[in-house]
Amino acid sequence: MTKKQQIQLFEDKMVRSVWDDQEEKWYFSIVDIVSALMDSDYQSARKYWKVLKGRLKKEGNQTVTNCYQLKLKAEDGKMRLTDVADTEQVFRLIQSIPSPKAEPFKQWMAQVASQRIDQMQDPELNFEQAYADYRRLGYSDKWINQRIKSIEVRKELTDEWDRAGVQAGQQYASLTDIITRGWSGKTTRQYKKFKGLHKESLRDNMTNIELALNTLAEVSATEISKERNPQGFQESANVAREGGAIAGGARKQLEQRLGRSVISPSKASDFLMPADEPDSLKEA
Repeated sequence: MTKKQQIQLFEDKMVRSVWDDQEEKWYFSIVDIVSALMDSDYQSARKYWKVLKGRLKKEGNQTVTNCYQLKLKAEDGKMRLTDVADTEQVFRLIQSIPSPKAEPFKQWMAQVASQRIDQMQDPELNFEQAYADYRRLGYSDKWINQRIKSIEVRKELTDEWDRAGVQAGQQYASLTDIITRGWSGKTTRQYKKFKGLHKESLRDNMTNIELALNTLAEVSATEISKERNPQGFQESANVAREGGAIAGGARKQLEQRLGRSVISPSKASDFLMPADEPDSLKEA
């Protein structure tokens, strides 16, 4: 069973969600839903849900009885058990929360479910949706095209890891660290600290050059893996080192020509507005 976490946006509120590909359904963070409906902050929504959950339990409400918990990334960046509900349960739950946003939220939920079904039938829609989301956030077309390509490359790499028997989660993270360190000289955590990031995505805060090198490292690891057919984590780790080293060599050659490091402390907030785009991005 594969569960893929994703942040959905309802108006300006983030709703953490998980797609279960075996059940083919979405699960949504109930606290995030309460926050969206009540237009409140996370802590207020959390307290509201605690009281409402207790009342619904006393009433024998099946939505509360049948809801369960999944580990989702919290505000502090840690994975914490969180009450979640599927689409049908959310529709029932909304009836217990008086809010003028109830109907718009129901329509949004239906749209999210419909989009996922369409994307399963036509994978190209995944990229179209991603493009629209990044464009809305203010990224340039050039950066978006690079990022979409990197997503495609990453998917092909994780497919190779799956085939080799690598376990999703910690082993994926370890292999990613090996690749990242191989070309940048930093682990993922060190790289995020260098950029001043916390729970934000590292790839979403890379410059064009950084994205290109990361993509080179991952596509190299993918092709080597296809050629050698590694089995298990250790053999895949050796392949990851080689892929990272290839991009690391390219990075060193480029830096020698430029006379400067291409590992940039810039993050998305520094370059979303074209007028303020750093020189390192303009040259990428």
